[in-house]
Amino acid sequence: MALLPRYLQLLWGREPEGRRGPKPGRSIAEIGAAAVAIADAEGLDAISMKSVANAVGFTTMSLYRYVDSKDELSAVMVDVAYGPADLRYAPEQGWRERITRWAREISARRMAHPWTTEVRLASPPLTPNTIGWMESGLEALEDTPLTSQQRLSTLLAIDGWGQNHVRQTVQMGLTGPVAPDSPQGAYLELVGELVDAAAFPRLATAGPEALGDDDDTFFDEEFDHGLGLLLDGIEALITRTSQA
Repeated sequence: MALLPRYLQLLWGREPEGRRGPKPGRSIAEIGAAAVAIADAEGLDAISMKSVANAVGFTTMSLYRYVDSKDELSAVMVDVAYGPADLRYAPEQGWRERITRWAREISARRMAHPWTTEVRLASPPLTPNTIGWMESGLEALEDTPLTSQQRLSTLLAIDGWGQNHVRQTVQMGLTGPVAPDSPQGAYLELVGELVDAAAFPRLATAGPEALGDDDDTFFDEEFDHGLGLLLDGIEALITRTSQA
């Protein structure tokens, strides 16, 4: 049986009884919250074992009683940032409505802590909140005829797309209304100036069309469009599975 790492023992409340050594002075969740606060204020590059230890009044060596590495600390941070998947689906909701809500909710958690999309994943998620989000996603799909593996793969596809959409939105500075004189606001106009209609006729046509479509924010508009494409594909898979 694989040995459960110390940080997972603490997060799941499975620390062995009778463990030797001093009792921890802080909870693993408090350490994660301190690290999240640093990342929110200063960015992911500000996270180190030393900076987090200082934030909770520890020596750096004391922090190693909770986590063995920065990768483990990062996993704790992401778990705290996501928080519990406290979704409640109504009985009358279909799978599309449920999984849309799931995708929107987890994307909102990431938009609140955009550095979560930049964290290096050293292993698949095993922390309580990330597992809770997986469970909630599977619940959204439980009335479909998909196999368990198909449901897990469906969640992976939606979640991977969702993370990338948050990352792109944040990196391009398109998290809200765009000022016309900003680099983002001037982008399509600049494309129009640079693109030769003879060399790039399709892009030359698409640019002005997109320029006139400014009713929604970039994040919301592209979220709806991208998720809709994924859900249409999932619906096609469900139809094929039902007819098999």
